[in-house]
Amino acid sequence: MQIGVPRERAAGETRVAVTPETAKKLKSQGHSLRIESGAGVAASVTDAAYEAVGCEIVDQAAALASELVLKVRAPGADELALMKPGTALVGMLNPFDRDGLTAMAGAGLTSFALEAAPRTTRAQSMDVLSSQANIAGYKAVMIAADKYQRFFPMLMTAAGTVKAARVVILGVGVAGLQAIATAKRLGAVIEASDVRPSVKEQVESLGAKFIDVPYETAEEKEAAEGVGGYARPMPQSWLDRQKAEVAKRVAAADIVITTALIPGRAAPVLVTEEMVKAMKPGSVLVDIAAPAGGNCPLTEAGKTVTNHGVVIVGETNLPALVAADASALYARNVLDFLKLVITKEGTFNVPLDDDIVAACRVTQDGQVTRA
Repeated sequence: MQIGVPRERAAGETRVAVTPETAKKLKSQGHSLRIESGAGVAASVTDAAYEAVGCEIVDQAAALASELVLKVRAPGADELALMKPGTALVGMLNPFDRDGLTAMAGAGLTSFALEAAPRTTRAQSMDVLSSQANIAGYKAVMIAADKYQRFFPMLMTAAGTVKAARVVILGVGVAGLQAIATAKRLGAVIEASDVRPSVKEQVESLGAKFIDVPYETAEEKEAAEGVGGYARPMPQSWLDRQKAEVAKRVAAADIVITTALIPGRAAPVLVTEEMVKAMKPGSVLVDIAAPAGGNCPLTEAGKTVTNHGVVIVGETNLPALVAADASALYARNVLDFLKLVITKEGTFNVPLDDDIVAACRVTQDGQVTRA
């Protein structure tokens, strides 16, 4: 089938949905690829690199007129106008954006939002949230190191000893764990916190100290143990004590990285203005949750500001700052998803008995299919 890859036009978006590596594999399956000229330039991929694996370099209209369009971000109104009814679209389409889904449905697209894939073992290879969060965690630490006006590692010099930076990471999901690993490589002393006490072992395995809050009741201990390998919500009494303990560690920190995101909802506040006021002058806070309102009320999306002497970084698309590797990982996620919807004969098929396909499908036949 004919696959089109347009250049991303969202502000600040540098990634591309197909790399020469994945294009070569799609070509070997008998598909033809139309790549918009310049689609990969921001991710360090030239048009010549695509041509070398058999892709056709075209303009935007030709790329969007393909049977299957592969994108990073949801299409804008001008892009939708160039797409034919019945076109299949795969990308990170923001399944919580009802207006965006309605627009895609109105254009007659069969759309799949990869962020909606279930968090199951079978779906791991196409988990775009994890692949991109991994990069965000890495880049957050690198930005913090750039903004911080001191060293990360301890240094012993003839002019005296420089203490290692103290880093506190709030939220230990994929981004948080990568942030711990990266800060550790840079020589920092790291503490981490999460509402799930069950992640303590993962934190310590990476060389960080878990901010432990003792259990005072049987209910708290039972919740921490979880059920079937999954943590249960912790009681409010424990959460209140955890917040107080985290506030102490944040006040002593040189770098704070917050990572708590809840799909479809505003990010929870982890660092209050009072906590920022208690931080040392010159400290840095990198708020990975900036696109969803931020884990700190002082965060300004898309900006780096200084408030109460603390540098607060509100970058809204950290993976796009590591475009080459972010694109490589994302393109592999896309390729693995396509294995579920493209038949051996090379035709597009929507097997709704497949839990991953059913979860990702957001529009079809002019209707928004996501509840």
